[in-house]
Amino acid sequence: MPSPYQGLARHEVEFRRGEFSLVAAGPGTGKSLFALNLALFGNIPVMYFSADSNAATQLTRSTAIITGDNVRDVKRKLLADNFGEYMDTLSKRWWIRFDYDARPTLAAIELKLRAYFEVFGMFPHLIVVDNITNVQGDNPAGDAESFTFGLEAMCEYLSDMARVTGAHVLALHHVTGEHSDGLNPIPLSGVKGKIGRVPNVIVTLHKEIDGMDGRIVHASSVKNREGFEDSSGQTFSSYEFNSTNMRLVDIANTL
Repeated sequence: MPSPYQGLARHEVEFRRGEFSLVAAGPGTGKSLFALNLALFGNIPVMYFSADSNAATQLTRSTAIITGDNVRDVKRKLLADNFGEYMDTLSKRWWIRFDYDARPTLAAIELKLRAYFEVFGMFPHLIVVDNITNVQGDNPAGDAESFTFGLEAMCEYLSDMARVTGAHVLALHHVTGEHSDGLNPIPLSGVKGKIGRVPNVIVTLHKEIDGMDGRIVHASSVKNREGFEDSSGQTFSSYEFNSTNMRLVDIANTL
């Protein structure tokens, strides 16, 4: 699929249809923005299950990413019911759909994908699950062992979904407590539940703050069946976060 992340591409990371990948990071690092920038790049058919963010947040972020306008101005116009100037631009992305159920079930996800197929005559090219722990599986989490088992089963389900639909399925996930501040590279072992067996690709994100409200997001390929990987997380590509328009911009001198 088309991707804005050329640094990851140089590390042989590709988001292929029919495959399942996982992006893991601490809270506030940029998981959702990473997925949203991928979803909006190239104007491909997308189904985005946004359990973590509401409609107003995703609409204003998406509009800013697509148009390059200041996200604060976009939100101000939305709240003032003065959003008309964006309708022509957004209507060109008609096959990008969002679902905002905070606790979707597997049955609900399947139903909405079937509805997508019924409306558009095809499945999405990209399915985003934001995030995997919000999905209600068949096995409720109890102790650590059952939690891990439930996540493994969920990954198996999403991997099967990718093969059946021909979509790339991208799930967002958390990391273990010692990595939750997101300030240092996160290894494969830092993925919460240690669910590294099923995904074709696992990318962990950490951030660099410059003290002036600037941020760089670093992406580490800690698992990659078809290319370069470094399970330590110490090899990464870097992206400047533009807080004005919510875009992640590739930094040329990536590591």
